[in-house]
Amino acid sequence: MPGANFSGLRVLSLESRRSVEVAKLIRTYGGEPLTAPAMREVPLDSNRPVLEFAEALMRGAFDLVIFTTGVGVRTLVKIVSEHYDREQFLAALRSIKIAARGPKSSSALRELDIPIAVVAPEPFTWRSLMSAIDANLGSSLQGMNLAVQEYGTSNPELLTALAEKSVSITRLLVYQWALPEDVQPLREAVLALAHGHVDVVLFMNAGQVAHMFLMAERMGYTESLYEGFRSTLIGSIGPSTTEGLTLYGLQPDFEPTQSKMGFLINEISQKASALLEQKRSAAALHVSSIPPAPVSPLLRGERSAPLAGKPALSAVDFLHEIGSRMAASDPLHTVLDRIVDFACSVINCDSCFVYVLEDNQLVLRASKNPHSDLVDHLGIWLGQGITGWVGWHREPVAIPTKALKDPRFKRFKDLPEDTFEAFLSVPILCRSKLVGVINLQHRKPYHHTENEVHLLTAIGHLVGAELERARLETENMQLSDRLESRKHIERAKGVLQRDFGLDEESAYKAMQRESRQRRKSMREIAEAIILNEDLRRSRLGEIGKTAVREPSAQTPNDSSEPLDLCS
Repeated sequence: MPGANFSGLRVLSLESRRSVEVAKLIRTYGGEPLTAPAMREVPLDSNRPVLEFAEALMRGAFDLVIFTTGVGVRTLVKIVSEHYDREQFLAALRSIKIAARGPKSSSALRELDIPIAVVAPEPFTWRSLMSAIDANLGSSLQGMNLAVQEYGTSNPELLTALAEKSVSITRLLVYQWALPEDVQPLREAVLALAHGHVDVVLFMNAGQVAHMFLMAERMGYTESLYEGFRSTLIGSIGPSTTEGLTLYGLQPDFEPTQSKMGFLINEISQKASALLEQKRSAAALHVSSIPPAPVSPLLRGERSAPLAGKPALSAVDFLHEIGSRMAASDPLHTVLDRIVDFACSVINCDSCFVYVLEDNQLVLRASKNPHSDLVDHLGIWLGQGITGWVGWHREPVAIPTKALKDPRFKRFKDLPEDTFEAFLSVPILCRSKLVGVINLQHRKPYHHTENEVHLLTAIGHLVGAELERARLETENMQLSDRLESRKHIERAKGVLQRDFGLDEESAYKAMQRESRQRRKSMREIAEAIILNEDLRRSRLGEIGKTAVREPSAQTPNDSSEPLDLCS
């Protein structure tokens, strides 16, 4: 579409279920997508409240049920159908009044042939839903017993408005929101926003806002996140999401004409460049009105300023920061994240990578920008590319412009930073031994001063011992876990060989088969076999004691039946 173009801006999406479609749309409209799923839907710990609602509904206890999400409709019917007659439950729903908050819940209800008495108009907020209920039901709402299907969390404003007009309200929660299982992309997104390396951020629901700030709070980055939002264009899919942003003191810079994903991405792409320029100009004016922080001797003479609103580190602060992080004894990935964060705080850059040496390969273990598909997967052989050259020669490399034309350069698939102009790479050393490599990259030409090169090299020397400690500790924990698992598996194999007359290979294959079928690890299967064996022995011991006290008692066959894991 003419005029719809992000013009290469970095666009962060926090969408989970449709992350692939969102990334594709952003790329279609000329943006560089950054994806960091912020939430996932998880089942409740107990379905008892849902089943109690179903029982009450089929007894005729409700006059109106309000559905707020399509997922909620489908999940409710699925849970109830596993315990009660599905058609009887649907018939009960068809016999009462139904209200739907938006098109997704309406569509799910129509699929089930459930008549809808009230449909909220755009923008599908709780206010528009309440207005539609008032317009359609009016005074008849007085005295009704209501049930409200909630979407991952409660909406206190809607519940309060309904409570003023009805006899009773039953909250119906059929699923809940949680942080994603892999929170690393969300952590990287918080860092990228905090340091001003995202141009546009898109929020599709209020839960994404809450989870982003939850992660920032856990990282100690809440203030930095607010600072980053001052120079980042905020897009909200609609009024409900805007209300979520408002709760955290943020106002979106853009809302689409319709509260739909496609409209948001298309329409914001048309205005993003102009809106972003206005916002950053206003932020620059605000920063310029703040008295400058004193520049430390370590950073004096640099042309790169500290990040907006963040004072430069003094020499004492620099040593204290490094020392405290070395003394923390944190896990490997925590140490790596701190190295990225610290390097970016002293030298303003567009990208930072940390590679760790493992079996003659430099493996990408941490990144400032979200690269969840590459972190822990991308490996570079020593001597390969500029990073490999730095690792092999243990010398820093600073390239001010056209880094991709350097004869040592090697391009890697799906790594947009490879197109950046300037490049600074330094080795991480411990007792003259290579531990890893730190890379800083800039989108535009940038001449790194001698002071900057020395500073990043000093960071590499100072964190080398801590990084090596964290890496070895992680390896030791993994090795210890593998040895412990091996011990359990060997003992379990012995139990199967004795009880079922199997050879060693057959016993191992039987455990493998159980592992696949039950979707459990080999160690979990082994622990189950061992537990069964221990219980059997304990029971035989108790029976033996009873037999001594009561000679007439019959002693059972010694081969008590074990867990049927090999049938």
